[in-house]
Amino acid sequence: MMNIKPSAAIRKNYNEISELCKQSKEPVYLTKNGQGDLVVMDIETFARRESMLRLRENLIAAEEGRLSGKTGHSADEVSAIMKLAIQEVLDGQRK
Repeated sequence: MMNIKPSAAIRKNYNEISELCKQSKEPVYLTKNGQGDLVVMDIETFARRESMLRLRENLIAAEEGRLSGKTGHSADEVSAIMKLAIQEVLDGQRK
């Protein structure tokens, strides 16, 4: 569900918007004169999204390397790498 609020709401209802971000774990879109202006989110959600983006970038780089003929990793190495990536995401959710 997309949360949309007028930009004036952040000045008048900062605590309400902060709580909405924390409860929904989703960004809140702020509009100005009916047009999209800003997106705000709580720190945990931001950290989780950043971790997921880094993981995706690493997976894309690995796939591009595989397609270009680079030698890969063993199953044990991949398992260890994935455990570290998952732990990073989980740690980001706990903060």
